Amino acid sequence: VQAADSLLKLISELKQTAIFSGFASLSDHVKQRKLELGQQSEQTERLLATISEQMVASLKEIESHYYSSV
Repeated sequence: VQAADSLLKLISELKQTAIFSGFASLSDHVKQRKLELGQQSEQTERLLATISEQMVASLKEIESHYYSSV
């Protein structure tokens, strides 16, 4: 009976350890993914700013051609 109780305690402790190590691993993965997504977001913002600047320049050029041809 004591051996069975000891075995059940050991199994319970092993399960708990596995769960906690799984959470730690998952937490590390989430932190890494958050960092990657933050970097991707910054790159996207820079790209959008560049596209916006190019659109403004193109629009000014188109307006200039339009008004000079009228």
